[in-house]
Amino acid sequence: MHRKLIVYALFLLSAFQLQAEDGHQLWLRFDKTKADLHTFSGISANENQFAVREFQQDWNAMTGKLLPVVGELDNNTLVIGTLNDKNIVSFKLENDLKKLGNEGYVIKTVHQKNKTFTVVASAGNKGLLYGVFHLLRLIQTNEFTHSLNISEKPAYSVRILNHWDNQDGSVERGYAGHSIFWRTGEEHPTVTDKDKTLWREYVRANASIGINATVLNNVNASPNILSAEYLQKVKAIAEVLRPYGVNVYLSINFSSPKEIGGLSTSDPLDKQVRKWWADKANDIYKQIPDFGGFLVKANSEGLPGPMDYGRTHVDGANMLADALKPFGGIVMWRAFVYEPGDDRVKLAYNEFHKFDGQFRDNVIIQVKNGPVDFQPREPFSPLFGAMKQTALMPEFQITQEYLGQGNHLVFLASMWKEFFDADTYAEGTGTTIAKLTTGQVYPQKITAIAGVANIGEDTNWCGHHFAQANWYAFGRLAWNNKLSCRQIADEWAIQTFETEKNKASFSQTESSIVKMMLTSHQTAVDYMMPLGLHHIFAWNHHYGPEPWCDIAGARPDWLPKYYHRADSVGLGADRTTQGTNAVSQYCSPQKEQFNDLNQCPEKYLLWFHHVPWDYRMKSGKTLWDELCYTYDRGVTEVREYQKTWDQSESSIDNQRFTEVQSKLRIQARDAVWWKDACLLYFQTFSKRPIPYDIERPVHDLDSLKAIKLNLIQHN
Repeated sequence: MHRKLIVYALFLLSAFQLQAEDGHQLWLRFDKTKADLHTFSGISANENQFAVREFQQDWNAMTGKLLPVVGELDNNTLVIGTLNDKNIVSFKLENDLKKLGNEGYVIKTVHQKNKTFTVVASAGNKGLLYGVFHLLRLIQTNEFTHSLNISEKPAYSVRILNHWDNQDGSVERGYAGHSIFWRTGEEHPTVTDKDKTLWREYVRANASIGINATVLNNVNASPNILSAEYLQKVKAIAEVLRPYGVNVYLSINFSSPKEIGGLSTSDPLDKQVRKWWADKANDIYKQIPDFGGFLVKANSEGLPGPMDYGRTHVDGANMLADALKPFGGIVMWRAFVYEPGDDRVKLAYNEFHKFDGQFRDNVIIQVKNGPVDFQPREPFSPLFGAMKQTALMPEFQITQEYLGQGNHLVFLASMWKEFFDADTYAEGTGTTIAKLTTGQVYPQKITAIAGVANIGEDTNWCGHHFAQANWYAFGRLAWNNKLSCRQIADEWAIQTFETEKNKASFSQTESSIVKMMLTSHQTAVDYMMPLGLHHIFAWNHHYGPEPWCDIAGARPDWLPKYYHRADSVGLGADRTTQGTNAVSQYCSPQKEQFNDLNQCPEKYLLWFHHVPWDYRMKSGKTLWDELCYTYDRGVTEVREYQKTWDQSESSIDNQRFTEVQSKLRIQARDAVWWKDACLLYFQTFSKRPIPYDIERPVHDLDSLKAIKLNLIQHN
């Protein structure tokens, strides 16, 4: 009897664990998805192909069985294969697949001899894996039919995560625990079976959304990443990532020849330096034949670079490009530079546009989406469209450094779509950034896009369950920047939260969750920095408001007052032709629109203009009143999110429901903090009352100024 009780207890514990939801499975919750057991009668495929093994593993998780492998095609057979497979040849897909390339694929319903087959095919193994994950996504999201005709290839050839991970295990701007690659307190890099398991889970998630590359270390790079012992660990990581089609890259320190190479200089025109880099590249590729290349932050925020030797960014980038060229490697050279001097928003353009056409063809310039630094809302960087003979790649920040970090629900796809759809007018109307960066306007040998990762050792990977949606959205948009935010949000919500138990009733919950996600970026802008305000965050950690911040000895462009310019007249930075003339870096007719106070889009108004407090907005309100009502709207919206989420309790597992609920409470309190801090501070300049029909401040300004957070990142 006692033995039976133990067995029964273990059974209950096992059942509980199976139903426990901690977010670790991300959107790949195949064991929670109900698949029609009769969708496929069997599978025709090479069982040794990696993509086929992945499908069978996931199908088994969904149904409890593997698909039987068939010799002859029967009705409803699933056919998975590449160009040389006889069935793919018989379906006459060769020409289509060759046009799509090794990463593209087709998913088609084929009718032949009164039989129906579902076909997943690609010219290459990478494409076959992406196609399989797409098919699984269709099943997970209840979109699978027997009338499919899907043909896809990626918009960008390199779709890369930038991990700002340090070798001591810390993650710069990380809010989800320690690095998954590097270990705290590790004197010498080691690799364990636990590491490999985690890396395999990580890379599988990346492959499922089309990410094919990763930078393993911080852009503020230590030279020792290129030492023999660290390269051994990089090799071990690459071996785990390789089957899923993900290439590894490294951030390098430009002074490495001097720091670890024993040379007296790192001058890019020095022959010994050039040889050192060539030898280092040769050594790396001997160990990692599919190594992708280098990411470089140089002459920025105190890091070394070619300008230390009187050279240019071209000299530095081309030297590294020459070292990598024999192996097919690339250099991603960051344009994030802002030496003191002119208006900070102009500096990257001033530094780089003059070098257009001078970089090697295996160099691509990595440009942040906006001209400052991943602000909640920025106009696009004017470098996009200004460099017509140089490959450019966008850099997004998935980790929410300036958007509530690990505490706020902000779906970033909306911000990124705003960027992709922005018209630069570089070659007339319709020259969007999406077209520019995918090589549709100016030919680029390399097309690429980067996202600063939000991934760490936290059980749910990202700190906040909804932050997983931003990892997902980056991958989906890197694959296809024409996808709508709604489609991405729908996919993620269903895959992440729908279960067999709640499937019948989940539709209404899913609709509410998606609505919350789609409005969340605008809501965050409203309660943080509306109407073009930017960079009024607290010093250093960038969590919370501090528009009054003043640090003795700090550079002016590190302080909020540099950006908001509040005074008795009005608010905002004057970047018109009468101010810093930053508008001139944009193409006509956009620069004229930005320059005109009455034509400038109100979402960028205080970015480009110092606007009088009594200026009449399109709503008919004065600037001051519009500011007040907008902050209040942001607070109200977050409170609505709390209600929306609370109503979903019956449809969401307890652990994730409770954890998200707790985060929303923090976000609601933070929204009030932002509103009160900004309005009370700006009121000292405007001398106007806060409209009486909105909620009164619950803080006083002096108490807000006294707040000094000592935030410790997960590092």
